This record gives sequence, C-alpha cells and structure tokens, in this order.
Amino acid sequence: MVSGARLTVGVEEEYLLADPDSRLVRPVADTVIADAATELGHRVGTEITQFQVEARTDPRTELADLGDQIRHMRSTVAGAAATREVRAISSGTAVLGELVPPPISTGQRYASSVETFRALDDEQSACSCHVHIGLADRAVALQVSNHLRPWLPTLVAISANSPYWAGRDTGYASWRTLAWMRWPAAGPPPVFHSPGHFDDLVGRLSEAGAIMDPAGVYWDVRPSTRAPTVEIRATDAATTAGETLLYAALVRALVATALTAIDEHRHIPDPTPELLRAAYWRAARDGLTGHAVDPGTGHLVPATARADALLTHVKAAIRHHGDTDLVEREWRRLGRHGTGADRQRTVFRRRGQLTDVVDHLTLTATAPTERTSA
Repeated sequence: MVSGARLTVGVEEEYLLADPDSRLVRPVADTVIADAATELGHRVGTEITQFQVEARTDPRTELADLGDQIRHMRSTVAGAAATREVRAISSGTAVLGELVPPPISTGQRYASSVETFRALDDEQSACSCHVHIGLADRAVALQVSNHLRPWLPTLVAISANSPYWAGRDTGYASWRTLAWMRWPAAGPPPVFHSPGHFDDLVGRLSEAGAIMDPAGVYWDVRPSTRAPTVEIRATDAATTAGETLLYAALVRALVATALTAIDEHRHIPDPTPELLRAAYWRAARDGLTGHAVDPGTGHLVPATARADALLTHVKAAIRHHGDTDLVEREWRRLGRHGTGADRQRTVFRRRGQLTDVVDHLTLTATAPTERTSA
C-alpha cells in the first residue's frame, strides 16, 4: 500500500531544429537557445549536436503545474526557433537531414566526448525525455533502480517515438533506443547492492575509459549527479506534452511503488541481463503493436498486456498522487491513436511524404491545445 508524502517530479525534454521549407535538420541551436534563455534562463541549454535544444522544468508535486511548465517551455522554444526561421520538433530521432557526422556543440566536454567515443557520437542527433523524482538518499535510489529494471522495456514500448532516421523507416518503433544502447554504460542498469558497489563500478568504468566522469553513466536509471533525485531516462522525446505527463506520472508511480516494496522488504526482481536486453530490443522494435519479452520468464506476450500489467502494478501510487484522471485520459488516447511511432507512420501512409511527418511533430509557439491523433 503506497503511503507518505507525494514525490516531486521534474522533466527534461530535448528537441530538434528543422528548416521550415526542406524540413531537414539545421544546426542553429546556439542562437535559438540564446533567444529562449531570455525567458527560460538556466532551464534551457545545449545538447551534444547543434541540431538540438534541451529544456527543463522545475520540480513540482502537482502534475497540472508540471504540465503548465512543459507547455510553456515548448512554446518558448518554438517561438525562439521561429525567430531564427526554423522549427522546433519533438521526436526521438531526426526524420530528415544529413546527419552523419553531426555538427557538434562547442565546449570541452563535447570535444572530449568526440575524442573518446568517436563514431558513437555520429548518431546522437536523437532526443529523449528524462524524469527526475525527488529522492535524496542514494542508497534508497539504488534500491529503487533495482526494482524498476523489469519495467524499463515497457516504458520504452509505451513511449516509442522514433521510427524514422535520416529519411528512411528503420523498421523499429524506437530507433533511438537501439542507437543509444551502443554506448558502454547505457541501457538497463545492473543490480546494485550498496552505494559502495555503485561507486566501485563507476570508478572501474572511469579507469577503463568507458566513461569520462560519473555524469557519463548513461544507464536508464541512475542517481542524479547534480540534484537530489533518481533520474529515469529510458524513453524517446514525446510528440505532445500530454504524453510527457503520462510518462512522468507512470515513472513517479513506479518509484513510489518501489519505495513501498523496499519498506516491506519484498524480493528484488532480478531478470538476467540477457533477457532484459532482449526485452529492450523487442520493445524498441515493436512498441505496443506486437509482442513483448517478459524479462522474468523470457516468454513472448502481447506488448499491450505488459503495458496493462505496468498500469495495474502502479495503480495505487497513481491514485495516491492524484493522477488517476490524467493517466486514464492519456491512456485512452494511447489506446485510440497509438504511440508516437504509430502516429508518425500513420501520417506517412496517409500522405506519402516524410515532410508531412516533420510537420506533424512541429511544436507551436502558443499551444493552447494539443493534437491527439495523426
């Protein structure tokens, strides 16, 4: 039974910049960020390529307040992009453009990344959504990570929004997931037995040159290096603010449910790395339209069954945080219209042009309402 104070939640979103005529991505992030910063301040910044902008909310307890911030930052970035005669789009990957090699943002960290990781940086014109849940105790955050591991592939499937890459259909619902998992410290985290275990492993990865520093640990759940939070970073950037809010609500509920399991000393689920990786691959390929690997058994089940199981698993925590109406509304939309990847493909099938897909993904500068279908 979930109890106690409601957890805070904050969101980071990444957007791509595209030419309004050709719809190819354009490397003008510095100027767009400078314009957006006049209103967003420190809550907007760079990503590794000049095609990308990152924006962040403050932590909030009420999802209605979080939604206001997400819509405001999307509107602000879209307005700044329009001032520079480009569009801001929200997708896990760039649909159109000459993407390899990408124009890398300035700064020593990005230069060091290229020197260290080389061609791995070539496919980083990709955007994700990170959710931070307020949790200051690192030991507890690592236990939460252990409990979240079996559900990470389901979050990937629900939020899949990157079927296209550089002008072609990849055949995957979330191509960003596959590109990102090539990194030496990315994807599902290991099981951690203590903060000392975590620190020892991070130190060994650093000594091996597999990460540049602790901030270079890119596991899909990690204690944040700059805030008293646990960070969940498993999914593609969402087309709409409503989808981001659904993801944030599910993540907060998963963390709250894990905290209850920890308090009650429940068994930590521990799928093998091989089955968990297979579950990630299947989720990235099929989204919610095909089958999922149950990471506990290895059996194939309908992807929607795993999604429904996740919702059942966190139902009490959703109710505790007052998020039931929002989650039910967005869940119905997901059922009617499909994932972001499904809707991107629907737009292409209807119109036959990838430029129309870019139009579908474009953020607006006012955004009083949102598109909910293709």
